[in-house]
Amino acid sequence: MAQITEPVMSAGPRHSSTQQRRAPRLRAGGAGGQSKGGPLAYLFLIVATLVSLFPLYWTVVAASRTDTELVTPPTPLLPGSHLIDNLKIVWDQVDMTKALINSTIVAGCVALSTVLFSTLAGFAFAKLKFRGRNALLTIVVATMTIPPQLTVIPLYQIITNVGWVGHLQSVILPSLVAAFGVFFMRQFLSEALPIELIEAARVDGAHSLRIIWSVVFPVARPAMAVLGMLVFVQSWNDFFWPFIALSQQNPTVQVALAGVGSGNHQIDHAVVVCAALVATLPLLLVFAVLGRQIVSGITAGAVKS
Repeated sequence: MAQITEPVMSAGPRHSSTQQRRAPRLRAGGAGGQSKGGPLAYLFLIVATLVSLFPLYWTVVAASRTDTELVTPPTPLLPGSHLIDNLKIVWDQVDMTKALINSTIVAGCVALSTVLFSTLAGFAFAKLKFRGRNALLTIVVATMTIPPQLTVIPLYQIITNVGWVGHLQSVILPSLVAAFGVFFMRQFLSEALPIELIEAARVDGAHSLRIIWSVVFPVARPAMAVLGMLVFVQSWNDFFWPFIALSQQNPTVQVALAGVGSGNHQIDHAVVVCAALVATLPLLLVFAVLGRQIVSGITAGAVKS
């Protein structure tokens, strides 16, 4: 019996040492590890990056050329020396400084209000029980199917009656909240915010505003950052309604672009592209400053404890 038992007892350490040698391999290739990319992966990423950056590069090339150079073959592929001249023409034709300030005010106010109201409404639809909750949510989602062109005439009549034509509030107030934002925050909070956390806060004596400030907002911060970025970009690029409600004397960027490059009954394409480049740079700056925080917030919100 001793001869049989001794090999069995010695087999345990050998088996455990084999598992220890295999464990790092499992961790390296497991669900929580990172796999090393091959040459094809790097090649694909390089090609995708170049394709994505080419429109921006071409905008810089076209903005630094003259209209004659753009329409004369062969098409130039390198930046020229007329960028400063084109910028001067843009500022001479429209008040681009005022347009940039107006767009910053409009996009900032719309983004902040949409994030705030959408988070509050999303929390109510996700975690509060009240009569008609599902019916109201269905109505909110259904409003996303209404084309914005149908609301132009009654909305313009309203701002005309209150004397807001040509003023920034005519663009800001109709966009204070969006149905997409409410639905987006509702879906996020339904999964990310445990009901037990809210009940624990109520047991500790926290009132509704304290729960929203100390519990809901910290949990919803990743989704709020993403929604804020999306709404800011959408509001910055909005042209249809600001073109109707505002004028060239008090424009946003997109409204100002409509009056660029059309002097002498001939469109100067280089000047138009130069103005478009000026309108794009603030968005690139915002993403460069906040992009890392947004991505890290999404990653942190995706990890469940």
